[in-house]
Amino acid sequence: MLRFDPFSDLDSITRNLLAGQTGSARAPRFMPMDLCKIDDHYVLTADLPGIDPGSVDIDVDNGTLTISAHRTARSEDSVQWLTNERFFGSYRRQLSLGEGIDTEAISATYENGVLTLTIPLAERARPRKIEIAHNAQKSVEAPVVDAG
Repeated sequence: MLRFDPFSDLDSITRNLLAGQTGSARAPRFMPMDLCKIDDHYVLTADLPGIDPGSVDIDVDNGTLTISAHRTARSEDSVQWLTNERFFGSYRRQLSLGEGIDTEAISATYENGVLTLTIPLAERARPRKIEIAHNAQKSVEAPVVDAG
């Protein structure tokens, strides 16, 4: 599995640094995630603390997995911020799936601010043992020729 856009995080961080925003509406920097392979499936975990599970959207289209989520900002006008470090806005990550993924069987859970996707390998892509067929050779005895 490869990331779809390897420069998106760098672009996002650069935009945030150049914007010089303090105490204002800031876009999320990135969606941290881990990806590992366990037996016949991949497990992707993404940190999305404070996200309403109803705002999380997971799509697979033409071999690209897209995870989108949204954290809304506080809408209280009378708030005087002393510090405002939590990001809000839209999060998005894309990964390119290989040919050997069973996209119909991808499942997802969201618990304690962590989104977990189970991405199974397609049956045709799973490792398997190939048995070697062999014929039992019969010994052929030469006929006994009578010399007499």
